[in-house]
Amino acid sequence: MLVKERTIPLKILILSAILRRIPLSHARYQQISDELGRRQAGYEGEQSLDFYYRELPKLKYLIFHDLNLPDGDYNCQIDTLLLTPEFILIIDVKNMAGKLIFDTENEQFIQIKGEEEKGYSYPITQAERHQEYIKKLLAANHFPPVPVVYLVVISNSYASYVITGKNAYKVKPKVCKGDVMLKRIQDLEGIYTTPILTAKDLRKLSRLLLKMNTPPTGYLLQKFGIQRLELLTGVQCPYCKYLPMIRKKQKWFCAKCQHYSIDAHIGALKDYFLLIDMKITNREFREFMHIKSIDTAKRLLQASNLKFSGANKNRTYFPKTIPW
Repeated sequence: MLVKERTIPLKILILSAILRRIPLSHARYQQISDELGRRQAGYEGEQSLDFYYRELPKLKYLIFHDLNLPDGDYNCQIDTLLLTPEFILIIDVKNMAGKLIFDTENEQFIQIKGEEEKGYSYPITQAERHQEYIKKLLAANHFPPVPVVYLVVISNSYASYVITGKNAYKVKPKVCKGDVMLKRIQDLEGIYTTPILTAKDLRKLSRLLLKMNTPPTGYLLQKFGIQRLELLTGVQCPYCKYLPMIRKKQKWFCAKCQHYSIDAHIGALKDYFLLIDMKITNREFREFMHIKSIDTAKRLLQASNLKFSGANKNRTYFPKTIPW
């Protein structure tokens, strides 16, 4: 059963928002743009596996896509997590072309594409960190010690891979191409045959994972060394991307391209939730949107399909879903 559907990953949304909110001249702009490109390629790879997930027995598997779980100052981002009564499976997807080398002796991951050779972080180490995170999460919340395992899945059907080094025999069962993924899952079913998590456990764990899933905003800003004061505020023009628009004749007006917009603030509001906070007050809305009128801000917020709590000056608004 699909519990958390696949949507555009939060890291892609946040990286895109950062690029909208820093100048082209920013020292980290190109680095963030490159990261966004890699993330978008990874997302396409994850989508390509959906055909195989649909083949899994719906009553046995609970499927979560793109989980972002807090880990201190860091973020535990899991491409796909499968829950069963017998085991939990973490799936880390690599959508990369060329020849991929898993060097188990030196714990290196190398891509050879044409004449270019490039190194990346070792996927096995990352998967093992995620494995330990889930194990600790289970223990901290008093769940039975169900086995937690992982697979690194190469989604690009044209890529090839080799596993070298003295520990190759340990890693080989944990790496596969997309079209072999279901076979590897069947192998795990043959190894882990004893139900450990009850239906009640699975419901409780599902609720916990969904509750913990939060935007990794602080982690990404910290990763690229960007202070929130560096982020550009204001409403961005949906036509020419100029920032900021001004409030004029009960619409948003772009001084650069002369276009008007009724709802350009919606995009700015999404950026605020992705980059600043998952809640906003009237005052914070006015400051971010560059408007002065309390009543105008109130009308725009009330028309933005948000949840809210409190009344009058103490009212706070929240997005109804993540991502919004």
